[in-house]
Amino acid sequence: MPELPEVEVVVQHLKKHVVGSTIQTVTVHRSDIIRTGRDLIPWFHGATLTHVQRMGKCVVMTCQRLQESRYLLSELGMTGLWFYKAHFATSPQHIHCQIRLSGTKKNELHYWNPRRFGRLWLFEPPGLEAFIKRRFGPDALTITKEAFCQLIQTTHGQLKAFLLNQHRLAGIGNIYANEILYRANIHPDAKGHQLRRTSCQRLYQTMQEVLREAITAGGSSIRDFRTPNGTQGHFQDSHQVYQKDGTPCQHGCPTVIKRLQKERSSFFCPACQKKR
Repeated sequence: MPELPEVEVVVQHLKKHVVGSTIQTVTVHRSDIIRTGRDLIPWFHGATLTHVQRMGKCVVMTCQRLQESRYLLSELGMTGLWFYKAHFATSPQHIHCQIRLSGTKKNELHYWNPRRFGRLWLFEPPGLEAFIKRRFGPDALTITKEAFCQLIQTTHGQLKAFLLNQHRLAGIGNIYANEILYRANIHPDAKGHQLRRTSCQRLYQTMQEVLREAITAGGSSIRDFRTPNGTQGHFQDSHQVYQKDGTPCQHGCPTVIKRLQKERSSFFCPACQKKR
């Protein structure tokens, strides 16, 4: 958490409320929250925030000044969020960066990240281009069905691990990997290259449906996730398998959901989810 749907919800909020604003100041409260580009901070003072986009599970803000562009990329990690007001955060002491804005109704942005698995990166254009190339595979929301199926056919490992590998497919984390595989009736340990073509196509379609449904619902707020205005998402109310171990399968079979404990827990129905 946050995963692709939650990050997309954050981006939609920021696009609506802060694009077009002028950055007055960028104040960093923890030096280690900036992974690279700390010396670029003064450049952002007076720059216009012209665009916000999602790349995988990251938020990228494009800023312009004197006909030059720089980028502020935030990895949200497990607990990273952007808030318009400091008091929206449950523990304001973990706000590690504050941006003062002018020219829009929202005049503050606060980067909150208590566990600090995410970081901030400040880039000039070549640096952002290299970062994207190094870190992200095709985006799970925009990849075509044909490209997705080709990726699956070259995957000799387990499908759950493939879905979580940001270098192969960007955006999906443990919550949505579980939900997608369950709704597609595919076992988390299924081998990609052994998957039938029809199963691969069903997996793609299910992935698109789950991600878009979650975005529409405002994401999943099962731990800390909140939108920038402090509100919760509601897709957790539609989870069918994640953390449902011991409960009846929602596909109508008499089997109960099992938990497979590895590095990250998998939740699945042994009867409904097939390996081929």
